[in-house]
Amino acid sequence: MWRKYRWTVVCGGLFLAGAAGNASARAGANPAAIALRGDASASLAAAQRQFNSGNYTNAIGTLQSALAGNSQNAEIQYWLGRSYYELRDYDNAQPAAEKSVALAPQNSLYHQWLGRIYGGKADQDHSFFTARKVKKEFEMAVQLNPSNISARRDLEEYCLEAPMIVGGSKDEAKAQVDAIAALDPMEGHLARGAFYSREKKPDLAEKEYREVLNSSPARLDPYLEVADFFESENKSADMSAAVEAGAQKTGNDPRLAYYRGASRVLGGTEPSQAEAYLKAYLASTPQRSDWPSHASAREWLGQLYESQGKPADAAEQYRAALQLNPEMKAARLHLEKLEKASR
Repeated sequence: MWRKYRWTVVCGGLFLAGAAGNASARAGANPAAIALRGDASASLAAAQRQFNSGNYTNAIGTLQSALAGNSQNAEIQYWLGRSYYELRDYDNAQPAAEKSVALAPQNSLYHQWLGRIYGGKADQDHSFFTARKVKKEFEMAVQLNPSNISARRDLEEYCLEAPMIVGGSKDEAKAQVDAIAALDPMEGHLARGAFYSREKKPDLAEKEYREVLNSSPARLDPYLEVADFFESENKSADMSAAVEAGAQKTGNDPRLAYYRGASRVLGGTEPSQAEAYLKAYLASTPQRSDWPSHASAREWLGQLYESQGKPADAAEQYRAALQLNPEMKAARLHLEKLEKASR
């Protein structure tokens, strides 16, 4: 299933994961290198609104128009790279992100996102060469702004998942965990929980994640990361408890519908509510790299219908999930089983 902090890099069949921070995170951001001219400021604001609503193609058009007379503006280039990234168009995302870094080389956030875009490109091309650039950019993001916890999480996950040939190192991952804990104890528990989870030490990971809940974070994302862990451990009641604890802090965040639906499917409870939550999530949210994917919501619906003895409805959802993300192995296995049974 989907994980909140996830983007993938596949190099020669090797999986690398990194923490995809909140789209609104701007840790370490510096002013654009060149002041905006003419109506470009209004165009940039319009593009950001289009981006936040999931209209990435329209955002790209708006940003390209804003580049007229503003080609040396780092912020426009940055958002152009981000927009292409959401469309998984890494061939166009990369030069825009590289330009943003060239124009504002001291901007931690721009380096961090260039690293993520290199990750997508490495996945696409199965390239060790490009994968090596990922770590370099994350390291630069941390160097430029040591308080950029999101970049440190990216670097931690890269070091945990990457093979040694492209810079993987458990010791370096541990160093990032310790640095994060020194900056923010709650974030340190999240980072350490991710470390132990990756090391197949679920008891130690759960201890860290329960410390996160005990600290009662003010924002939703930590609760959802804890919920992801409990989902991976098939602990639906704990997953639901984490989600509802987060809901008390933040109200009607659209992601809550996904998690409420998924936890009910996982626990086999309240199927009508599970269906309603998942359908509401699909109907009300755009595709975003830092939110649960629509493919995963479809897969949960498939599991729900399969458990209810509705093979045709389940197969429809699995096909829809695979159309959105052909790499969903569990959905493909479920679909193959249903198709075989229907022959």
